[in-house]
Amino acid sequence: MRCFFKTSMNRRAVVVTGASSGIGLVTAKHLHQLGYVVYGLSRTLPKESVPFGYLTADLSSPDAVEQAVKTLEAKEKSLYALVNCAGMGISGAVEYSSDAEVKKIFDVNVFGLHRLTRALIPLLRNEPNARIVNVSSVAAELVIPFQTFYSMTKAALNAYTEGLRMELRPFGIRVCAVLPGDTKTGFTGAREKSPIAENDLYGKRIVSSVARMERDEQKGKDPMTVAKTIARMLKRKKPPLYATVGFEYQLFVFLKRLLPNSLRNFILYQMYGK
Repeated sequence: MRCFFKTSMNRRAVVVTGASSGIGLVTAKHLHQLGYVVYGLSRTLPKESVPFGYLTADLSSPDAVEQAVKTLEAKEKSLYALVNCAGMGISGAVEYSSDAEVKKIFDVNVFGLHRLTRALIPLLRNEPNARIVNVSSVAAELVIPFQTFYSMTKAALNAYTEGLRMELRPFGIRVCAVLPGDTKTGFTGAREKSPIAENDLYGKRIVSSVARMERDEQKGKDPMTVAKTIARMLKRKKPPLYATVGFEYQLFVFLKRLLPNSLRNFILYQMYGK
């Protein structure tokens, strides 16, 4: 693990995971500009120079997380916020997804997030009105075929957020989740794909479904819209449990709760499953 720090007079410290690219990097930069002391954390360093402190640690490694937390504890006696942006995607049919693929996405999106969050709660407890912001996804609410395991991890993250919010409430730690929809980042290109993309059973359904979703992502919102939503959650005295990014996605989530499950499932099938 390597660490890089820059000093600041402002001691309202924030850790942002997944800060080497995408939403995490944009969020870390934005929070730094707002005056927070930012510590980015990810497996690799960003490809560009960054103005905030940095730790490299693989969240799927207990030893790496432990070392990163020790380094933070040596720098900070308290922590104002943890912003969990780190995540990965795997696409493909459930039938052809291996145990290793499923374990990998859960290791990053769920278990790694929990590993770091659990370890940083003592530092958060030392700061009045501390925050934990988990970056979930609209995919937790609207499941797209051939992205099933990604949706599973984000649904698990929503449940984690809800339970943790109640458990930490007596300590003054506010926990919430931000739900972006399609966002234009390098996440699209980094998504891992099942080696079985088409065959006599599924035809080109997997390929066409993933291609449509990736086109939607590349036409999606600027990651700064997510960063600004996260920043608002850090400033609000009582942040909501869930904050969906963008009016259209707020509408989608609202309609999801109004429509019968069978109708909603049929619509998504027509869009992404045929």
